[in-house]
Amino acid sequence: MTTDLIVRPATVDDVDLLHRFSVDLATYEDEPDAVRSSPQTLARDGFGDNPQFAALVAERAGKPLGFALYTFNYSVWTAARGVFIEDIWVVPEERRGGVARALMGALAKECVAKGYKRIDLNVLDWNPARGFYERLGFRWIRNWLPYRLSGEALEALAQE
Repeated sequence: MTTDLIVRPATVDDVDLLHRFSVDLATYEDEPDAVRSSPQTLARDGFGDNPQFAALVAERAGKPLGFALYTFNYSVWTAARGVFIEDIWVVPEERRGGVARALMGALAKECVAKGYKRIDLNVLDWNPARGFYERLGFRWIRNWLPYRLSGEALEALAQE
């Protein structure tokens, strides 16, 4: 049933959808109050003069089924830009129906066409989607651990 599935770039008209899907994802990840963005901040930050992210939307017959929101990075090792998937979400009733694969395939095509060398993402250790990513060819980098500086620690370091 993936033949009538389309994946398209998100537009400013999709900001309510992007926000709703982000909240759905945060809820799934047991962080229902973590989303601080709003449709207005998404419009500003994704579709203004200096876009901070891009997104793809998957839909069938005009019904949104999922999205992938990503940012760009640069690797001195590959001497090329790459993509970091910040969020990917498929509505539960459409899982295992090719939606996530279509989103990932569209993003891979974009990367190849633009000369980007890799796609990175983080996956929670309990998320069953890990197997899906591995089947696509993603590899868990076992000797790399994600670290993050934010909140009070970020503020404190900035004050030094």
